[in-house]
Amino acid sequence: MITQCAIRPGNKYTYKFRIINQEGTLFWHAHSSFLRATVHGAIIIRPRVRHSYPFPTPYREVPIVLGEWWNANVVDVETQALALGVGPNLSNAYTINGWPGDLYPCSQNQMYKHRVKQGKTYLLRIINAAVSSHLFYKIANHNVTVVAVDARYTNPYVTDVMVISPGQTVDVLLTANQPVGSYYMTSNNYASGSGTAV
Repeated sequence: MITQCAIRPGNKYTYKFRIINQEGTLFWHAHSSFLRATVHGAIIIRPRVRHSYPFPTPYREVPIVLGEWWNANVVDVETQALALGVGPNLSNAYTINGWPGDLYPCSQNQMYKHRVKQGKTYLLRIINAAVSSHLFYKIANHNVTVVAVDARYTNPYVTDVMVISPGQTVDVLLTANQPVGSYYMTSNNYASGSGTAV
């Protein structure tokens, strides 16, 4: 609401913009206060027709949106932070595709699940939609190959854990090469300054 009025309820607005020389994953989010914590989504830019990825074509592509969840109204969280002159409280839970996972008492054993086929390679399009948390991301017993960051291809490298900044996107290749079973995906914040006096 600085350069444009809000979109009125029941109306729509079309944004037109150019993306030049970028392929991969970006994301969109609300721009009104902390509502970006709850209103966001993926922008996926695939290679143009008759062009291919700079790596073998994956079996499937899977958006993975990492987020935060507070046991409070997100606007109240922002208002309190501004009133106190500090950063917002850490969220009560961290989510993967909107689900907090079964390790939180609020989730009642609900979590995001994705079935894979043994031996197939998947392109995970990971988005950190958190407002202010750097998030670690890992899949138990698996390595991934990072192939793009913020819709730009990078020199591929293999890792078993990533830290992703707020608003950042990372595309990785995951090969389902472990024994058949269930493997946790996990996301947790990087909070090195927790508990320090201001």
